Amino acid sequence: MCGIVAVCSRQTPIADEVLEKATKSLHHRGPDGQRYWIAADRRVGLGHARLSIIDLTTGDQPIANEDETLRIIVNGEFYNYEAIQKELEQNGHRLRTRSDSEVALHLYEDLGAHCLQRLRGEFAIILWDGVNRTLFAARDRFGIKPLFYAMHEGVLYFASEVKALFAAGVPARWDRESLYHSGGIGGHQRRTLFEGISQIPPGHYLLATDNQVKIHQYWDFNYPCAADAGPVRSDAEYAQEFRDALDEAVRIRLRADVPVGCYLSGGIDSCAILGLAARHHTGPLRAFTLTFDRSEYDESHIAREMAAKAQAEFCPIPIQQDDLADHFSDAILQSEILCVNAHGVAKYLLSRAVQDAGYKVVLTGEGSDEILGGYQHFRRDLAANGSGKRAQPDPQRTEENNHASAGFSPRNGNGRSLDSVKRLLGFVPGWIGTSYVLSARVHEMLNQDFLGSFQGRDDYRSFFNDIDVPGQLAGREPLNQSLYLWAKTRLPNYLLVLLGDRMEMGHSVEGRLPFLDHHLVQLMRSQPTTQKIRGATQKYILREALRDVITETAYRRPKHPFLSPPAALNPRGRLSLLLQDTLRGPVLASMPFFDRNKIIKVLDSLQNTDESSRVADDQVLMMVLSACVLQNGFRLSA
Repeated sequence: MCGIVAVCSRQTPIADEVLEKATKSLHHRGPDGQRYWIAADRRVGLGHARLSIIDLTTGDQPIANEDETLRIIVNGEFYNYEAIQKELEQNGHRLRTRSDSEVALHLYEDLGAHCLQRLRGEFAIILWDGVNRTLFAARDRFGIKPLFYAMHEGVLYFASEVKALFAAGVPARWDRESLYHSGGIGGHQRRTLFEGISQIPPGHYLLATDNQVKIHQYWDFNYPCAADAGPVRSDAEYAQEFRDALDEAVRIRLRADVPVGCYLSGGIDSCAILGLAARHHTGPLRAFTLTFDRSEYDESHIAREMAAKAQAEFCPIPIQQDDLADHFSDAILQSEILCVNAHGVAKYLLSRAVQDAGYKVVLTGEGSDEILGGYQHFRRDLAANGSGKRAQPDPQRTEENNHASAGFSPRNGNGRSLDSVKRLLGFVPGWIGTSYVLSARVHEMLNQDFLGSFQGRDDYRSFFNDIDVPGQLAGREPLNQSLYLWAKTRLPNYLLVLLGDRMEMGHSVEGRLPFLDHHLVQLMRSQPTTQKIRGATQKYILREALRDVITETAYRRPKHPFLSPPAALNPRGRLSLLLQDTLRGPVLASMPFFDRNKIIKVLDSLQNTDESSRVADDQVLMMVLSACVLQNGFRLSA
């Protein structure tokens, strides 16, 4: 994995220092070398910060084709690259490197934008086509790798992280509407928290010429219509099909010219990955596990048992709440988003420990919940029928499953409701109901002037206007509709950021995600929903297909979301003090969005409420705290 930057100017010549400064701001993504190229007419420039994993000696970028009419920079991995290399050479191409990145260059040379159909992996690509004066930029199918862009004063900028756009000269300003929607739908496909800065959606590519910028979709989930169910097969057949596909996804992700380790929690996802990887790896794998100082959040005993079964070297990484406080700002500035828990900071520290151990690559279990319905709220979606009678969030059940759900109501005082979602889909996905509750609590912390500027707006209209409801949701089972929407929001905009790429690359570590291999995802979309959730058992097929490579503890254990101990549960800890000091301080007072008096009232009452209420308040306060960190770190204008 690497960091990539591109600048495309219609008139103004590109200055070396602009491209160099932006590329250097991504040093953490590519500490093994920073290089850049500017075209002869100085209208296009490409920058690359390299993390060497495949082809350690000749894989520097940008890479040019044979006649130097094309140049490419890549962040990511292509796992089918060796077969493509042979095919390209048989077709007459002369490869300059043995890296996986170069195959995308020559595939584009032969196929244009349709080259994306041939690529398997996690990636973000920027390519300059000099003959056709076209800039081609693309992002992988699930948004594992980030790619942002902005148009400023006639110049089009691209980068792996927003901070590189700021370094290049793009103004640092809050997007007021995005901040208003924080905690709600889970993030827009294109918008970010920053005004004028967008992201290329997962499964899309962008084409920019002198005259226009257009975004096109090249992949989508395409869940089958409920009426189009294929022939029913046995559980054993489904399980074997799944096992074979996941095993291949793990095996090809062990390919690297540097050591590969595994992240290991107490969950079935990472246990399954380790169990399969151990069968393909020569010698013991190293399994890195976070441990916490509160027993209800610590899974190390389960992970240790799994490491022993896989004959892996167990590497516990102890995290205290004071550690989370000391590194909170660094992690949030690295993530560039708002958080509801310090779990991202814990992952940031985990990647630091992996780097210190001399590792650049780890296999992780993210993505399993998204294709197998692993979260509790997906069970409510499975129970929904076509009329939506059983899908509307129930206050009592929501309360049981989410600490932030106290006070759920179908409508709040700012005129917000879930009615439009119900009308559009025929039901309200469980996770949207739960997110609505958190959003309502966030809105309680906003000042009246800011809230008033959005009075009466439909919170979900702009998001659903970008969703192909007739083509991707209509006629699908409610569970698959909910999974689809989650994969367009929470997955790329939170989980793959705060628990994935940004935290890993903050310490130059590449995370590889076998569960988000698109061959596996396409297989699972066609299997019955009862293979995902059966009765009270979630991720049913994973448990049955991998039972022999995981421990009995992991097999039987229900889903536990990865969370760090909330600050509010330890009022004397440094994380709690950071929360109190920051939210009572000048940074929050300078932001024209929040009602400081309301926030201080919550801070004052924290220790007088029950534990459930404190956990719920902690989520909201963490969002405000992370907004303060972004405000202070990036000097954002309102």
